[in-house]
Amino acid sequence: MITKDMTIREVIMAKPEAAEILMSFGMGCVGCPSAQMETLEEAAAVHGMNLDNLLAELNK
Repeated sequence: MITKDMTIREVIMAKPEAAEILMSFGMGCVGCPSAQMETLEEAAAVHGMNLDNLLAELNK
């Protein structure tokens, strides 16, 4: 289960295909060092993403 408190790194390690999902939502720098340490909630806020929609897609 992917949660809003997981870092981008944790999400991608748990579910490698998540990188493609994150990029499809507008997060183009999922591999950069600072993004790796952000939580999904922080990243969604910075990139103007709908967190609930993002979590739903990541947890399909």
